[in-house]
Amino acid sequence: MALAGLFLVVFLLVHLGINLLLLANDDGRAFSAAASFMGTNPVIRGMEVVLFGGFLLHMLFGLLVSIRNRASRPVRYQHRNLSETSPLSRYMLHSGIIVTIFLALHFIDFYFIKIGLVAPPAGVERHDFYHRTLVLFADKGYSAAYMVGFLFLGFHLNHALQAAFQTMGFNHTKYTGAVKAASTIYSVVVAGGFMIIPLWVMFSR
Repeated sequence: MALAGLFLVVFLLVHLGINLLLLANDDGRAFSAAASFMGTNPVIRGMEVVLFGGFLLHMLFGLLVSIRNRASRPVRYQHRNLSETSPLSRYMLHSGIIVTIFLALHFIDFYFIKIGLVAPPAGVERHDFYHRTLVLFADKGYSAAYMVGFLFLGFHLNHALQAAFQTMGFNHTKYTGAVKAASTIYSVVVAGGFMIIPLWVMFSR
């Protein structure tokens, strides 16, 4: 689960870098060129299979770990020790479910249109993701839901990165603080970076 999660962490940085091209004042040329490359390059298309495999493995192992943890303690503690685990740790399954639902809707709005499973909105070409994005984020309700989804993803990432490094043996007082700081910085940058885009569409266009 840790390795699959770290693979997705790298993907999110690439995805964010491409999406931030939406902010360029060039009528979407840079973003459209990057999206076209990602959609037509055979190597990238092959990596899509690996990406979906990473998503499925991460979700499957996360569910199995949660079931195993609950089975190992069938009777809850009468008094919870608040210092035992952080809220992020206790609610990883919940935030993971919310992120999964968000990703499913995100795929329907973009990826499923690209592969022809869902019809694009009227007036927007199937591979015109620039104008598709502008149409979606012009809807304040959709933008709010999008930002809430990435807010939960940020919380999920913050603990997930720390847990992944701990799983791989990086659990020592010498660098635990650095791992926590890096995890927090990464989760804030990724979640905040994605959330900037709908805000820019709503208030600057």
